Amino acid sequence: MNKIVGVRFFEVGKIHYFSCFHDVLPGDTVIAETKRGTEAGKVVYAENAEKFKDLILPGEKILRKATKEDMKSLEEKKKEEEKARKICQKKVEEHKLEMKLINVEYMFDRKKVIFYFVSESRVDFRNLVKDLASTFKVRIELRQVGIRDEAKMLGGLAPCGRPLCCGKFLDDFQSVSIKMAKDQGVSLNPTKLSGVCGRLMCCLKYEQDFYHEAISNMPSVGSKVQTPDGQGEVVSCNVISGCVKVLLDGEEKTIQPRNYNVSEITPSK
Repeated sequence: MNKIVGVRFFEVGKIHYFSCFHDVLPGDTVIAETKRGTEAGKVVYAENAEKFKDLILPGEKILRKATKEDMKSLEEKKKEEEKARKICQKKVEEHKLEMKLINVEYMFDRKKVIFYFVSESRVDFRNLVKDLASTFKVRIELRQVGIRDEAKMLGGLAPCGRPLCCGKFLDDFQSVSIKMAKDQGVSLNPTKLSGVCGRLMCCLKYEQDFYHEAISNMPSVGSKVQTPDGQGEVVSCNVISGCVKVLLDGEEKTIQPRNYNVSEITPSK
């Protein structure tokens, strides 16, 4: 039976969809022919193809469900990647290049090896590629990635004490802005807002939709509102609880503002 199969080629990476006639289930390892070459990946999704008639699939295919020999080859591939990493690191130092090698990936068929690195500037690595090609006798690709990709590949612990979101479950990086922190009332201290990659923490995005909707129903600080006890000025808003603190007209500023649910107040005319 024809299935639509979603496969990840990295532990936490994009899901690539294939039309598959092999008997595979989520959790199975498969060998696939992709634009990059022959790769091994893990099935994370398998469903009857009739449910996805409008899904446009690339001209790539699942070759087979991984055999015992394939799984043994994958274990050997890990050792070869570690060996290639050490060799490449040594050659980077020999060529005196300002780049940090962070990961090495062999294609399953060993016809190509990809070296991932980060650098603060453009790097002329043409001589390095020639050197690596003569050493490994396969196609060589050096790919420069950003510092968020570095954190995703290397993993680690976030400021919250849990494993990095990007290294555990985030398929793609979403845009995060300082406005999100302002909307959520988070301290604008850079050390509090930044993840281990030095960029704004991805988790600021998680609750933004809630805050965006909640804030639209809240009065702005400094605006005049009508309360059950009379007119007053909004002093502060608590988006989570839906409460608003109001200083009633005629009351001294030293007096504690009164607390109202947002449903109890209306804008003053």
